[in-house]
Amino acid sequence: MDPRVTERARNLPHAPGVYLFKDAAGVVIYAGKAANLRKRITSYLKSGGDGRLQIPFLEREAGDLDFVVTETEQEAVLLENTLIKKFKPKHNVRLKDDKSYLLLRLDPAERWPWFRLVRRRRADGALYFGPFSSASAVRRTLKLLHKVVPLRDCTDGVFHNRSRPCLKHQIGRCPAPCVDYIDHDGYLGLVTKALEILRGNTKDLERELTARMAEAAADLRYEVAQAAKENLDALHLITERQRVVEGTVRDRDVIGCFSDGDHFHIAVLSYRDMGLEASRVHRLATALPIEELLSQVVSQLYYGDRYVPSQILLPAEPTDRDALEGWLRARRGARVELAVPQRGDKRRTVEMASRNAELAGTAFARGEGRIEDELDELQHLLQLPVSPRRIHCLDVSTIQGRNTVASRVCLLEGWPHPAEYRRFRVRGDDALDDFSSMQQVVARSIGLCLRQEGEEVPDLLLIDGGKGQLTAARKGLTECGLGEELPVAALAKDKQDKGERVFLPEKPMPVPLVPGSAPWRLLTRVRDEAHRFAITYPRQVRERIGSELDMIPGLGPRRRQALLKHFGSVGGVREATLEELVRVPGLPLRVAEAVFESYREE
Repeated sequence: MDPRVTERARNLPHAPGVYLFKDAAGVVIYAGKAANLRKRITSYLKSGGDGRLQIPFLEREAGDLDFVVTETEQEAVLLENTLIKKFKPKHNVRLKDDKSYLLLRLDPAERWPWFRLVRRRRADGALYFGPFSSASAVRRTLKLLHKVVPLRDCTDGVFHNRSRPCLKHQIGRCPAPCVDYIDHDGYLGLVTKALEILRGNTKDLERELTARMAEAAADLRYEVAQAAKENLDALHLITERQRVVEGTVRDRDVIGCFSDGDHFHIAVLSYRDMGLEASRVHRLATALPIEELLSQVVSQLYYGDRYVPSQILLPAEPTDRDALEGWLRARRGARVELAVPQRGDKRRTVEMASRNAELAGTAFARGEGRIEDELDELQHLLQLPVSPRRIHCLDVSTIQGRNTVASRVCLLEGWPHPAEYRRFRVRGDDALDDFSSMQQVVARSIGLCLRQEGEEVPDLLLIDGGKGQLTAARKGLTECGLGEELPVAALAKDKQDKGERVFLPEKPMPVPLVPGSAPWRLLTRVRDEAHRFAITYPRQVRERIGSELDMIPGLGPRRRQALLKHFGSVGGVREATLEELVRVPGLPLRVAEAVFESYREE
């Protein structure tokens, strides 16, 4: 090893920090953390090292050594992540950026503040809560929160154009500030109460609800007492932290490993609410030993605004385990357990994760990793923050010059995912203008992703069109509160029909696609699938001989028949109030609201 490295190692302090090995040209080739810098680096300089596989390449390539001392071991973990992202050392592992978890954002500077779902925390003066373990978790929290403290949840575009309260006001989930059913001070009081709940300060509210329940029960007002009890239960669910119950962890990540010699395959299984919620495999080219590898994997998996579970099961002991646990505990704000189970159900779960990693490695060896390489190439070309594993494409078309409809298709891991295909009928005057139609459809499509169970926000939103459609799509994203957080692009043919080109925000010139390249194959595949799906929609609409009720989402043949039987005709349905629609047997609230809103907007 270079004498400069040996000399610097003798002067290292016995303190926590981060070390940087550099080559002869001064380029960082490996970064690591240590609870004791001198002890760690000295172990590298011993004959044969301390058994770590990275010693041979350090002996061959290391020409210099730098270090940074930190106050605590937890700071060393954080600094190591930062330096790896900055210098990208060739011998460190770097996990592909995955999408950040959802946060709740509320801007107190707005006149009528409301909670938006976002994926990035910004220094913009707004208040952020989270991250949440999943999209379903944040939706459930918002639903419970609005049950206890009713607040608006509509976009500004909807809010400023309402002339009557929506259904949520009638069921007690919104105070209807849009039509002045509550004054400004009263609404801000509700906002303050909601913020206190999310911060965990609920004792006063619990006492208030308990007293209201007892008083109502004493006065034989049992419906009021039951409502207070339900609100109290909802309050407890909001503030309840993830915990271990009777040996079953509701909040656990399990990490498994498999090595095929040149690469490690890391499988991460995420369990939430006693069920497997997500599975992800990372493929890493590294010669690091598994202990060092796991240490870096754990620190990168939970870096930034990523959710930290209460328990993480590993196949081997990571280096600096105590430092990792301390850092994770600080990130979560509660106890986090790093465990290496040796027997029982936990061990079998780790073995299952390792088996998943092995299967992924075998599949990649058979050539099935081509899609992953294509997605990485597309990410690089479009300069996306994450690999576009989920791509949504929107296509707007007009039926015989009268009815404007839109279709959404989805590619998941490069393949069509029909479960997330959707169709939309453009409402109101927006249907008369292509750009307004696109803005509305984008707002509705992403709104579904944010609010509806089973929907996920895409990593890339692709628009069939040019620069004008792209601008309209960005306006639709702003309506949803995402703004610039969701990558969006527009795909259009070259004016001279020389091929395809991609329009990107803030770029004056489109990016040409090389025919036959991986980005060309992926984007044209999803665009062509959107065209195919879009064509079938107008055809189905033209072939229908039923009534205008056919176009209302959620209204199938049986529900349509029930409406016509109840009101006698389509005209009767059109003139019905929301209260009358809700009383139709077999018609859910959401469908009644869809029927009512459809005719109201027309």
